[in-house]
Amino acid sequence: MATKRFPVDLTQATWFKSSKSGPNCDNCVEVAYVTGAVGVRDSKDRTGPALIFAPGDWREFVARTREGSFGPA
Repeated sequence: MATKRFPVDLTQATWFKSSKSGPNCDNCVEVAYVTGAVGVRDSKDRTGPALIFAPGDWREFVARTREGSFGPA
C-alpha cells in the first residue's frame, strides 16, 4: 500500500470503535472518517498521535484483515 503525506485536521473528527469491541473496551483502536482521509488512534491515548490512511488504503487493509491475509496473531 502506498502512503501519501498530507495535512489532516482531526480536531473535529468523530471517533468510533468497532461494534465488536464491546462497551468497556479500553484497549482498542478508534477510527475517524474525514474528508479524504481515515484516522486511526489508540483508545487509551486519545490525545496522542493518529495514523492517517488514504481511504482506498484503509479499505484494502480492512478487506485483507477480514480475509485473514495477515495470519494469526
